[in-house]
Amino acid sequence: MSETQAVTPRIEAELPPTSDPLGEVLQLLQLTGVLYCSAEFTDPWGIEVPELPGVMNVEVVTSGHCWLELDGEVPVFLPEGSLVLIPHGRRHKLRGNPGDKTTWLEDIPIERIGDRFEIMRFGGGGRPTEVTYYGVRFDPYLADRLVRLLPEMLHLRTHVDDGSWLHSTIRFIAQEARQRLPGSETVITRLADILVIQAIRTWIESAREETQGWIAALHDRQIGKAMSLMHRQPERDWRVDSLAREVGMSRSGFSARFTALVGESVLHYLTGLRMRLAHRELRETPDTLARIAERVGYQSEPAFNRAFKRVVGMTPGAVRKLGK
Repeated sequence: MSETQAVTPRIEAELPPTSDPLGEVLQLLQLTGVLYCSAEFTDPWGIEVPELPGVMNVEVVTSGHCWLELDGEVPVFLPEGSLVLIPHGRRHKLRGNPGDKTTWLEDIPIERIGDRFEIMRFGGGGRPTEVTYYGVRFDPYLADRLVRLLPEMLHLRTHVDDGSWLHSTIRFIAQEARQRLPGSETVITRLADILVIQAIRTWIESAREETQGWIAALHDRQIGKAMSLMHRQPERDWRVDSLAREVGMSRSGFSARFTALVGESVLHYLTGLRMRLAHRELRETPDTLARIAERVGYQSEPAFNRAFKRVVGMTPGAVRKLGK
């Protein structure tokens, strides 16, 4: 699980086009795989993982059990079939048993299989535990709003042979890791990508009872639909009244409900979304400013430039230079 300097391709979340606002939000994550590691531990053992800003840590216990401790917090027991997502890359420890001595991650030898695929074997030769690790980066500008809402740790668990999506995916990852067939790295990273999406989806669904805030807005039938329309078609000449008609509400009722749930006005939200999308286009495409402006709903390049600088604090040209 050491850092790699290799330039890694984006792993796109393969979600079909949808009018589901949750699906649209998950598309904005723009996940990029950083590293995959298959770890084989034997008691006694313990590792300390450093803080990794901007990286989501995904750890899956494919056999055995262990304990996880976020820096300074009470340890959490992870039985076989557990999936842990640490969204904010916080420093943490994994141990075979409470009290086992930990070793700094960078001091543990690894066997490098590919640019992003490593094997780690570590411990005292006792009871075995297998843990698969996946590090993933996300587009910080597009995904910031969602990632900030996520808790410090998401822990999902499954029972062996319960038939759940989680257990089936974990079992498949473990199988691929052991067999190491041609293409295993690609299969594993895509499966791990699915685990990230599903873990966040599960958490969002568990927050359905919230009555206010961005998550509540996603679940609201009419406001969520309006958000989805803006996400899917940011280039359209949206107005408050046109969005209200699309979701079957009066203009005033729609505007008031959107602001109450989301915490900002409709047009303020739309402008922010457009600038986030433009920010990505400026970094990742060679397209002209006029073309990017058109794709995010501006027919005038000067108007786009003014809006972008007001929201982002930099000109589009400056962002493009930073991305090179």
